[in-house]
Amino acid sequence: MKMAEMTQHFDFREHLDKRRRRRVMVISRRDIGITLSGMATTAAAVFLWPVTANGDASSPPQKLVSHSAPAPTRYFGKCHTGGGVNCVVDGDTFWIDGEKVRIADIDTPETHPARCAEEQRLGNAATDRLQSLLNQGNFELRSISRDTDRYGRKLRVVERDGESLGGVLVSEGLARFYEGGRRDGWCA
Repeated sequence: MKMAEMTQHFDFREHLDKRRRRRVMVISRRDIGITLSGMATTAAAVFLWPVTANGDASSPPQKLVSHSAPAPTRYFGKCHTGGGVNCVVDGDTFWIDGEKVRIADIDTPETHPARCAEEQRLGNAATDRLQSLLNQGNFELRSISRDTDRYGRKLRVVERDGESLGGVLVSEGLARFYEGGRRDGWCA
């Protein structure tokens, strides 16, 4: 027998393509059931999580109030990036109950990024002090004429017993009063 007669041309790719097509087109009822039950579990977790996280299924989830009302005592950590729940971003911005709040009556040094070493030092001190002030007990969030700033943050004056917490930061040299317009830098 000659070598040419023994050689057969067999295209493996054609054979694999047929097998792949058969596998792709066959979806078992078991696979559909698993997929649907996974989707149902995920949907239940997404819709029920706020109720279970709140601890009380009969009351609606709490939202940030737009009028002057005391905020219940919470613990505030730090959150320098992304969203958060009850955490301080910098000296004049914090998250409360999933809403980002910009303290309306002050301006503090930037921390990310700071433009000089002194601004970074003051910005870190203002962030630490705001965290400490928020963690000292209940406070009120008072609305101003504008509800939000251009970044979508809620604009509020933060007060405890009638005293502005922003004013405390100003008196300690960690902030400046702010009434709108251009902000001055913190670098000499």
